[in-house]
Amino acid sequence: MLYYLFEYFDKTLDVPGTGVFQYITFRSALAFMLSLLLSTIYGKRVINFLRRQQVGETVRELGLAGQNEKAGTPTMGGLIIIFATLIPVLLFARLHNIYIVLLIVTTLWMGTIGFVDDYIKIFKKDKQGLKGIFKVIGQVGLGIIVGAVLYFNPAVTVRTDTGKTDVFRTAANTTVVLPAPVEEKSTATTIPFVKNNEFDYAEVLSFMGDGYEKWAWLVFIPVVIFIITAVSNGANLTDGIDGLAAGTSAISVLALGIFTFVSGNIIFSNYLNIMYIPNSGEMTVFISAFVGALIGFLWYNSFPASVFMGDTGSLTIGGIIAVLAIAVRKEILIVLFCGIFLAESASVIIQVTYFKYTKKRFGEGRRIFLMSPLHHHYQKKGYHESKIVTRFWIVAVMLAILSIVTLKLR
Repeated sequence: MLYYLFEYFDKTLDVPGTGVFQYITFRSALAFMLSLLLSTIYGKRVINFLRRQQVGETVRELGLAGQNEKAGTPTMGGLIIIFATLIPVLLFARLHNIYIVLLIVTTLWMGTIGFVDDYIKIFKKDKQGLKGIFKVIGQVGLGIIVGAVLYFNPAVTVRTDTGKTDVFRTAANTTVVLPAPVEEKSTATTIPFVKNNEFDYAEVLSFMGDGYEKWAWLVFIPVVIFIITAVSNGANLTDGIDGLAAGTSAISVLALGIFTFVSGNIIFSNYLNIMYIPNSGEMTVFISAFVGALIGFLWYNSFPASVFMGDTGSLTIGGIIAVLAIAVRKEILIVLFCGIFLAESASVIIQVTYFKYTKKRFGEGRRIFLMSPLHHHYQKKGYHESKIVTRFWIVAVMLAILSIVTLKLR
């Protein structure tokens, strides 16, 4: 909103200094500072409100050290992250940008699913929360919306050959070299660590013969659905000990912010020889607000936590990260910068699969990990949760740096 106000001051009233709001970097800095202030200053008020409403965490007995002390800690703290993100975005972002619209929809959509789940757990006294099938339906629904918009909306284009130019000869017989207008609709994505690293999902249907490109949505939309479902559930599984999900997510989103900024800037994308995505740079404002909200939330969520994010926060975080990665065509890199989510999810899948297999074969189930998700395995081994969280953060930083390196390492 403030963006449009200052744009009016600049272009209509010609007020000196107001043109600075045209710069993404300036608005991103403001969004980060405001979200950080909102989450730290007003976060305490939200926590007190949740405590008055008796929105306390019900802890299952898992035999973990320090577990009982967490009973009654306010949950639904994801509301802090949501509001601290959306308010700066509404103030400083270009709200007509299709990517910003998608991210706002994602935040509200996944936040609602998580809120309903937490509400059922707390007020309906049902530890299972929202039935899994309804969560999946919600995630699939968002995937269909995001996939359809990214595929069909004419504002979503890419330009892979950022160095391509056209040569024109004017009436005065002088030569003019201009960038070639090669922005186009595409389902191309980036493959890390290889040269000529674009892969088009449409190529999967090349066996259909001429005109197969128009059916690319049959591949692209299911891929989007899978990624959103997988990453949001991965974030949900990671939210198990104080500060783990918020900290690792902030690191992942920072890495995504770098990808978003360079992909949305034709100069940087040309220099790095990567896919230029027009209008995507505006997502940097959203990312800055989101990172500020996550860091501010850590003020209260670090050990010993004064509030838990609940599914309201974890599902929202996962959904946002997934949509950001897909929009900036870096979804394959999710296995790197979201490596913690992947490890947590994989530990659960491996544990459950191996348990069922051994029970069927030997008559009793056996386990690979002492407990899953992975962070509980280390708790069972006697590590303090602060040490586990810090080490997971270190691994997340290493993975984020490795993912950024792929910009030039091919």
